[in-house]
Amino acid sequence: MSLSADPRQALTAPGGPCELRTEEVLGVPMTVFARRARSLGEVLAASARHGEREYLVTADRRINFADHARQVASVACALRDEYGIGKGDRVAIAAANSPEWVIAFWATVSLGAIAVGYNAWWSRPELAYALGHTRPSLVVADSKRAALLDGVPVLTVEEDVPRLARSRPDAPLPSCAVAEDDPAVILYTSGTTGRPKGAVHTHRNLTSVIEFHRLNSEVARVLGDPTDPSARRYLLGVPLFHIAGLHNLVVPRLADGSAVVVHQGGFDAERVLRLVEAERVTNWGVVPTMAHRLLEHGNLARYDLSSLTAFTLGAAPSSPAFQQRLRAELPMAEKGLVDSYGLTESSTAIAVAAAGDLAAFPGTVGHPIATVELEIRDASGEAMPEGSAGEICVRSPFTMLGYWEDPEATAAAIDDERWLHTGDIGVLSDGLLRLAARRSDLILHGGENVYPAEVENVLAEHPAVRECIVLGVPHVDLGQEVAAVVVVSVPIEAEELRAFAAERLAYFKVPSRWRIGPDPLPRNVTGKVVRSKVPRP
Repeated sequence: MSLSADPRQALTAPGGPCELRTEEVLGVPMTVFARRARSLGEVLAASARHGEREYLVTADRRINFADHARQVASVACALRDEYGIGKGDRVAIAAANSPEWVIAFWATVSLGAIAVGYNAWWSRPELAYALGHTRPSLVVADSKRAALLDGVPVLTVEEDVPRLARSRPDAPLPSCAVAEDDPAVILYTSGTTGRPKGAVHTHRNLTSVIEFHRLNSEVARVLGDPTDPSARRYLLGVPLFHIAGLHNLVVPRLADGSAVVVHQGGFDAERVLRLVEAERVTNWGVVPTMAHRLLEHGNLARYDLSSLTAFTLGAAPSSPAFQQRLRAELPMAEKGLVDSYGLTESSTAIAVAAAGDLAAFPGTVGHPIATVELEIRDASGEAMPEGSAGEICVRSPFTMLGYWEDPEATAAAIDDERWLHTGDIGVLSDGLLRLAARRSDLILHGGENVYPAEVENVLAEHPAVRECIVLGVPHVDLGQEVAAVVVVSVPIEAEELRAFAAERLAYFKVPSRWRIGPDPLPRNVTGKVVRSKVPRP
């Protein structure tokens, strides 16, 4: 059953545990969760009730909720007293995933300061740009990133944060009066083209995300899942500077008392699978690139993955053919596979497709989640009827405040009624959303629209194709022609792929230019293809 089915109506009704009501958000009436916390500091203070339960687990460390609260209080007081960090100051974190990353984050937001997640794969020039852009008072960095930073005070993950976490063992958690719509976090857009922008997320954004996850747990309970939410164990294998890792894993787990099992280091299928096995992980969220590597690793039956109940895809598109492979090779995926669609700007998912949705409606990314209003609009901004392809526009309490110190980009993305214009092309039918393309990726071929996702999904069905991307390239008569860059597992001629596509697509959608080879597509750390680096056919 889908997460949007009947149980949600009773749970979100007046008096329900996840009650929804209408309130004004930034001057606009919106549907909100009535029982949300009003700040991240409030969430942090309440987390101590989970006591001895494990919050952060690595291959060699275990930190329970009580210890976490003590360490955060100690670090926060040190930041305030020794470094003068206060409300509105920026504290950047430039590091690989670790418990210290999480502790530094909670210490920062407890002071009313703004935690800024820097991409741990950035080069020195990219880090220099970010330092100039957000002007942090302090940077928390691991040794690898600290060596690339100039002109700013740095606290090291390896020595300084552990030292500060021990320095004030009896310190109380600090409190700071903040408004719900005050900034709490800045995360950078993935920057597949141009300079990355800093999406500013508020306390309301993140406390609303917590309630979305609480609703998911309540739906599971009503549908017969006997698992106490606090007994779940979530694998963190995606970066903390991304909404999937921070907003949708580390933050809601502090609220519900469940464990975060932190995989450290580069993605290695063997190590990750052994960690899932050893720590009895129940919930695992991956980008499609990681899922591909799992399948290529081979014979997943060698591992005891019986604890897994949910396997979530996100951050980048995945084809129905690939999802079918997952169902065939990862037995729990038959009932536990989940796909979603969201943006850095939306803080969490915009739509979610449960296993039943994916099986019954291949290609869907599911129903809009609770509190999200979604419209498909044409080029003039008018709402379009069901079944029409147009820009996906959404409004919800999850939507970012705006882009950091970039009013022009903010105005282009969010209108006066707080509708976020995603730039993505989609189709809404019977309440289910399907993605077609980014607006900038749409191919205009001889007056016809070609949606790359449709062509990519067809090519992905060929057994020799591991991954692919479809692009528009200039054509003197047609405006653009359709080109495909295809990564294959065995050698294959373009003519065979062209014939395969021609059996399944209208003639004008079939790629006329091809680049075929074994080298993987260039991707950023969140799994998205960096289109500017894709070699053109």
